[in-house]
Amino acid sequence: MPCDKSCPIEHTVNLIGHKWKVLILRNLFHNGTQRFVELSKGINGISQKMLTQQLRQMEADGIISRNVYPEVPPKVEYSLTEIGQSLSPILEEMNKWGKEHQKLTHLNNQ
Repeated sequence: MPCDKSCPIEHTVNLIGHKWKVLILRNLFHNGTQRFVELSKGINGISQKMLTQQLRQMEADGIISRNVYPEVPPKVEYSLTEIGQSLSPILEEMNKWGKEHQKLTHLNNQ
């Protein structure tokens, strides 16, 4: 399926194709609104710098929203926007495919 510069698949991969972005989405879908520390603990191996970068990109792309509460210390929460919520079918299919692949590769590795 050839694509030009406006390829929808390429556009989608550019928005959510990074490993950390998919895991951030997974956590927000599974757990709902989360604070930075909760997201960080839920994603093995991600640095604070990388999490910050990915959250900023996803916010700029309209996938997540960042709510800052006027408290001391500041309370910041991240949640999926309506656009972010619309990615649910993609993540569900990735989950299904991953389960099937795990089964197949487990059977083949025995």
